[in-house]
Amino acid sequence: MNQTSSFPKYPGVRGGTPPQTDVIVIGAGVVGLSTAIALQSRGLTVTVLDREGPAAGASAGNAGAFAFTDILPMASPGILKKAPKWLLDPLGPLSVPPSYALTIAPWMYRFWRACSPARVAHSTAAQTALMDLSRAELEPFLAASGTLPMLRKDGNLQVYETEAEFQAALPGWQARARHGIEFQHMDADQMAALQPGIAPRFIKGTFTPGWHSIADPRLYTLALAQHFRAQGGVIEQAGVTSLRPVEGGVEIDGTRLASHVVVAAGAFSHRIARSLGENIPLETERGYNTTLPPGALDLRTQITFGGHGFVVSNLSTGIRVGGAVELGGLELPPNFKRSDAMLAKAKAFLPGLDTEGGAQWMGFRPSLPDSLPVIGHARATRRVTYAFGHGHLGLTQSAGTARLVAELVTGHRPAIDLTPFSPQRF
Repeated sequence: MNQTSSFPKYPGVRGGTPPQTDVIVIGAGVVGLSTAIALQSRGLTVTVLDREGPAAGASAGNAGAFAFTDILPMASPGILKKAPKWLLDPLGPLSVPPSYALTIAPWMYRFWRACSPARVAHSTAAQTALMDLSRAELEPFLAASGTLPMLRKDGNLQVYETEAEFQAALPGWQARARHGIEFQHMDADQMAALQPGIAPRFIKGTFTPGWHSIADPRLYTLALAQHFRAQGGVIEQAGVTSLRPVEGGVEIDGTRLASHVVVAAGAFSHRIARSLGENIPLETERGYNTTLPPGALDLRTQITFGGHGFVVSNLSTGIRVGGAVELGGLELPPNFKRSDAMLAKAKAFLPGLDTEGGAQWMGFRPSLPDSLPVIGHARATRRVTYAFGHGHLGLTQSAGTARLVAELVTGHRPAIDLTPFSPQRF
């Protein structure tokens, strides 16, 4: 399906008319490339633009999990109870650098409002619908892109240090049960049988077998780029600062035209949307990790230390220890003391972990205050579609988001109700 349009002449551009393509996708992370492949499979010519190139951002350094069971929003009454204690620890699961506190205050107010029971229920229902779609789309998408051998089905074990911590988590598991998510609560002996070597301070756990993972998120994203190119797609390294609707299409930075533009630029997306007069409250969860060499631990399932805000994942390229949230924007330098703190805790919690020889990383997770991404058309023009703000769940929701965006661009009815994900909901 090719869209044709007539464009006015532009001075200063070779030939007077900028080059045109059916769709330009801004962003070569896992959401952007998945979307580009979905559009390409529908017969559109697609070009992907990215400021650094494929897999350069959060898609490279995430925990590698398809967390389909993670339907509860970060904005919740439970997080409000934990946040004051966490914020007192500059190296804890949640921190705000003092120099960024005033800047993020409006976002934090929106986050607080999203923690009401009614809004949590609304977000949970919406998140569940997107998760169900993403789960259904994943394996067909992997098969079509030649990446199915990278999928793993090892589950996830969430561990608890006290009976009180376990009891506090039960309402969340009850909510998951209502949505049909399978899990098993375990005592210490059962946990040891599943994953030997967990410190005895953890007395209970919950195992979710439906938690899948990818062999390595960076290699997976690069494989998507390779598949996209092999099917005739073009990827260019180019930053984008502004969009402008014109007759029959969209102008990108005054240098090129497309019949349609998809904004999937992660934590930088709101800056592009601002050029269209849209003020979307996107903030940056700066995530940290350390990837240790393969064999650093006999890890048989991903382990979530929820009370400490980090996970330990087994990748084909090593053992990754990472997570936590630092709400510090895009400009502040990394604070790798956060990586050091998580690694020290991981060693205490998993005494057999070899912590030598690791590589540290920091990346930007695009986060919206109600924990839902924006998936929908721009206010200014239906020829621009947004697909960003997935927070910790970009990899998880990438295949589902790709289908939804492809349906929007081609004028088909989306597979789920996109009202909760509207860019205009704020």
